[in-house]
Amino acid sequence: MNSYLYLAIAIISEVVATTLLPVTAGFSRLLPSMACGIGYASAFYFLSLATTHISTAVAYAIWCGAGIVLIVLIGAIQGNVPNLDTVFGMVLIIIGIALINMNTPTLH
Repeated sequence: MNSYLYLAIAIISEVVATTLLPVTAGFSRLLPSMACGIGYASAFYFLSLATTHISTAVAYAIWCGAGIVLIVLIGAIQGNVPNLDTVFGMVLIIIGIALINMNTPTLH
């Protein structure tokens, strides 16, 4: 399977788990806590698969950056609209990921 597909699954898993964090009520609610834990475990599993053909630096940068941007977008949908500084920071993250991706060789 394509390493970037594994990375996409890792990102989605992490975003779902992070979105569930408030619902866990400090991990005092069993089902949301279990779903959150499974989401994070899945995220790290698929991230580890992605690093077989993508360097760890690139995979982690994309994973973190995409996760941050997606969580902010989900927050915006839920009414937590980001301010201009937050949007500017996300643009910088995207530029940083692009620079890392352009200057790091792919593993074979």
